[in-house]
Amino acid sequence: MAYSNNDLTRFLEAQNQLYLTAFSEIKKGKKETHWMWFIFPQIKGLGTSNISKFYAIADLKEAAEFLDHPVLAKHLIEISKMLLTFKRKSAEGILGDLGARKLCSSMTLFSQVEGAHPIFQEILDTFFMGYSDQRTLSITASQVVSSAVAALS
Repeated sequence: MAYSNNDLTRFLEAQNQLYLTAFSEIKKGKKETHWMWFIFPQIKGLGTSNISKFYAIADLKEAAEFLDHPVLAKHLIEISKMLLTFKRKSAEGILGDLGARKLCSSMTLFSQVEGAHPIFQEILDTFFMGYSDQRTLSITASQVVSSAVAALS
């Protein structure tokens, strides 16, 4: 099935197949399979593989739509809460090095959405000493500036 860049159905279909697997792995404290792209999505422009591009969030508007979706928001918050039960472990220890970087960028993205659940910042505080992913911040800031300039034109 072909999807538009802002069609959340792509996440629902992937999560219908693998969310319980992802949650179970996090509950055990160790990611073992491949699901980061659609469980903890990143902003468009970070990933280079076809699958990371497919599941990339276009902008803050799409991130807000993701958080407004009853199933996607529930899953993201639920699995984030499960991560926080491992405060004594590192994100790298749970997700691997690449997975930890993806988590940081995903939490940075969702923490920027107006009215976002505080858990996204709590993940950044707990696992990344409060640091946000600078590339994500740069991309979203550039998008905001571009939108503002377009609105003035």
